[in-house]
Amino acid sequence: MLTKNKSLNSNGTFESADTWRVFRIMSEFVDGFEVLSQIGKAVSIFGSSRTKPNSKYYKLAEQVAYLLAKEGYAIITGCGPGLMEAANKGARRAKGKSIGLNIQIPAEQKPNKYVDELLDFHYFFIRKVMFVKYAKAFVIMPGGYGTMDEFMEALNLIQTERISKFPVVLFGKAYWRGLISWLRNTTLKAGNISSQDLKIFTVTDSPKEVVEVIKKFYRSRK
Repeated sequence: MLTKNKSLNSNGTFESADTWRVFRIMSEFVDGFEVLSQIGKAVSIFGSSRTKPNSKYYKLAEQVAYLLAKEGYAIITGCGPGLMEAANKGARRAKGKSIGLNIQIPAEQKPNKYVDELLDFHYFFIRKVMFVKYAKAFVIMPGGYGTMDEFMEALNLIQTERISKFPVVLFGKAYWRGLISWLRNTTLKAGNISSQDLKIFTVTDSPKEVVEVIKKFYRSRK
């Protein structure tokens, strides 16, 4: 017979009941809401943690964040190295708010030195909520699975109207060309998305255009 607070896991051993995880989930939401609700308008920037500082995309990510911070936007990243570091560095250089949302994973990620406000998360889904809830826009720099996951989730939430539409900017035309071609020539042709769905995001190579896309979107809403 199982005790009230214990359950058998897949290996047949006892562990704390899943219901107790609710308290940790609640505490992470509360911490995130309390901190991020105070930062004002923000942009979440995503990109590979593996990009080196001598890469052109590192320098471009830094410039994108710098220009956005100069416009009064807080910059939110996953607080790791690579393009996340570049974005936080750009925000710091502009004397803007530089936010890092860290995730606890087996390959421990250390926050980059340009993060001014740090939040740690155990659960990916809570961290994702924070990226979306407090962002006026997403900027998707070149990256891997994690970056594409954030991009696709934003598209899905906007497509299904679970959140209000907001600017989603893909940065790096050459890098994202294959994905966009697949969406247009395979996914759209198969009828799995509509032509309007391809208009949810904008593609650019210009840091200045990133800023203008976001400003133009919100000017049109006034």
